Amino acid sequence: MKTKILLIGIDGLILLRAIESGSAPTLAALKEEGFYAPLVVEAPTWSGPGWSTILTGSTHAEHGVKDNRFIGHNLLHRPDLLSRAYYQDQSTTTFAAAGWPPIVDPSGLGPIIHERREQQLAYKHRVLVRDGETHGYKTVDAEIGHAALFAIKNFAPDVSFVYFCGADEVGHVRGVVDNHYLEAITRIDNMVAQLEFAVAHRAIENGEQWLIVLTTDHGHVDAGGHGGDSEQERASFVIAVGRGRSHPEWNVEQRPENLVELLLAERA
Repeated sequence: MKTKILLIGIDGLILLRAIESGSAPTLAALKEEGFYAPLVVEAPTWSGPGWSTILTGSTHAEHGVKDNRFIGHNLLHRPDLLSRAYYQDQSTTTFAAAGWPPIVDPSGLGPIIHERREQQLAYKHRVLVRDGETHGYKTVDAEIGHAALFAIKNFAPDVSFVYFCGADEVGHVRGVVDNHYLEAITRIDNMVAQLEFAVAHRAIENGEQWLIVLTTDHGHVDAGGHGGDSEQERASFVIAVGRGRSHPEWNVEQRPENLVELLLAERA
């Protein structure tokens, strides 16, 4: 039986602050239980190049995404984790849900995750597109979380990517030392808890093997904002926890562009 992968992306999360503040008990517990390694993201620390690197296993130079405008990108030739998992085994089902349009919306600036329309028509690939830039991420993150929960409970996709951006949105407006930032983290942490519970339930009831993986694309300066090369802006992490299987035993010396290959190897 192959391991099912649930990759959760939390945009703009300063993990150390989230845990030390007590705002993220689920993340703290998963970090303590499973595999954990710090990551250092490449500058400039924008979401476009950050998520392109994490999701395609490519450096900034390879995927060509320089900032959030996506001008001159090479994403067509840098397939994402979900697409590569499908090409590796065409029985693979995949799911993606995100409120930042460049990640999943084919009418937007990307998308980083390939549309794969034929697989969507065959119910091999499901995509939920929302626009948090227009409607706000507090509302959109909740929609993303509920949709992901429904997908896990009812379809159990083999490889999924679920993205939350509420903490990053608040960080830009209020900074990352304000209680509003911590409250946004708590909302996301609660959604992660629900997803983890659903995965654990399936692992027990259906005898499935799952790997829950969490990461971020960048941090923030204290006043809010990112893009530079300060230590806090470049700080990322990977947490990986097994359900129905052991936790991975990866080398702790990792880079963001290594993540795709690590996860594909767990599926092999």
